[in-house]
Amino acid sequence: MHRLQRAVVLFALCVFTAFAAGPFFWVATMSLRTTSEISRDHYAWPGTLHWNKFPDAWFNSNYSTYFQNSLLVVVSAVIILTLVGAMAAHCFARYRFKLNRFFYFIIFSTIIFPPQITIIALFQILVQYGLFNSLIGLTLVYVAFQLPITVYILESFFARIPGDLFEAARIDGYSEMAIFWRISLPIALPALSTTIILNTILLWNEFLYAVVLITDEDKRTLPLGIQRFMGDQMEDIGMISTGLMIAIIPVVLIYAFFSEKLIQGMTAGAVK
Repeated sequence: MHRLQRAVVLFALCVFTAFAAGPFFWVATMSLRTTSEISRDHYAWPGTLHWNKFPDAWFNSNYSTYFQNSLLVVVSAVIILTLVGAMAAHCFARYRFKLNRFFYFIIFSTIIFPPQITIIALFQILVQYGLFNSLIGLTLVYVAFQLPITVYILESFFARIPGDLFEAARIDGYSEMAIFWRISLPIALPALSTTIILNTILLWNEFLYAVVLITDEDKRTLPLGIQRFMGDQMEDIGMISTGLMIAIIPVVLIYAFFSEKLIQGMTAGAVK
């Protein structure tokens, strides 16, 4: 009976792995084939590996600029999110003041709103302040978009830190800012790692805000760069797949190297 249960679980894991990894490997094989080869047989193994498609996309299709733009926007947004989100979460978790829960509820309630209903308002605000079609404006939108969930994840972690640590630090003469930087932040590294990884993956793949708020070619991010190979009459499926792989590889590497930190942060219990 025990072997049967293990076999069922193993089978379920194999099916799920094939379901999750199948599209990735399919795109990977198409990224090494030309559009004509894909048209003849969508699922065939590449007869000739066209590795030259990657440098062609990188140097001749402006992908190096798209990559730099995505890197600049995502890294800037994640740094701001981590610092501001950690400070806000620490404040909500450790200090009791009037309207504490009210402000927390207001921030958290924004999660329920779908991004589509904020597009028009964001467009008008960015135009008004001269931030439309700028990487700074897109970065600020990403920060506002991800800040509530960042605060939500970190607040629950900061709330588990024993209050005796803070009392001891105050007795030793630490200021409130020093307590945050020297006690709360180091202890919260597992949770911070989780938010950093999640925010990086989500913002790296973000498309909706970027396509509405960015119009110049030299300011496009990677998800927008894929549109370069889409036309009204014909789509270059081969180069679209190559562009997708260029955008996917960094995310896969981040998850491969930091998945353990992600799991630790999401399963962290009470701090000892």
